[in-house]
Amino acid sequence: MTIIVESRAGYRVVTLNRPERLNALTVEMAGALMEALETADKDRECRALLLTGAGRGFCAGQDLTEIADARPAEIGELLENYNPLILKLRGLPIPVVCAVNGVAAGAGANLALACDIVLAARSASFVQAFAKIGLVPDCGGTWLLPRLIGEARARALSMLADPVPAETAAEWGMIWRAVADEQLMPEAEALAARLAAGPTAALGLIKQALDESAINELEDQLDLEAELQEEAAESPDYAEGLRAFLAKRPPSFTGAR
Repeated sequence: MTIIVESRAGYRVVTLNRPERLNALTVEMAGALMEALETADKDRECRALLLTGAGRGFCAGQDLTEIADARPAEIGELLENYNPLILKLRGLPIPVVCAVNGVAAGAGANLALACDIVLAARSASFVQAFAKIGLVPDCGGTWLLPRLIGEARARALSMLADPVPAETAAEWGMIWRAVADEQLMPEAEALAARLAAGPTAALGLIKQALDESAINELEDQLDLEAELQEEAAESPDYAEGLRAFLAKRPPSFTGAR
């Protein structure tokens, strides 16, 4: 299996599973990952997702042996298998945590950066490797990087294809945190469990608001916030959160969506 899915209390762990190839992506793998995301989306008991990689790497990007003989048009068509994954990750109405356990290169780096909260082992690194073989960053890299780390850094990383250590990525705001290697999965699982126990309907609306802020003018964003706030207020979790606050007790959210 190129993708392993494990169910936990309130969330799922999705593991890229080609460790002998540093979890390099193939079309088959993209299809399996999309299926895992769609299945999680349909499961109302799944309130968060944790994405990670098997073995010593997160994802080395596209498996180049799969495209060695591809024509230029086929290289572009290949993204028809990967672009929907990025859109699905960004559009999932539940929070997605990514635990980067080793190198995240090329499309693998951008797959990680498309998640909501990214933790990385201190030994991990991120590299926009495309320029090394004369290609352009894809899987959302040219959209995500300028918004995360600014245009100057995004241009340099894309053109130089230099690796960024996890701690530097955290300092720059590319990811949320860098943690000790042995603490990566425990911290990622605790974070996924915490999010799964939260008001996940509201968290999904937060994702929507933040994504649309990238293209909205302030006035449009204010209107969107009002619209989403009304939708959030209709959720049972708002009523429970308010009751719990007034009673000075921890809330018990259902994550109804």
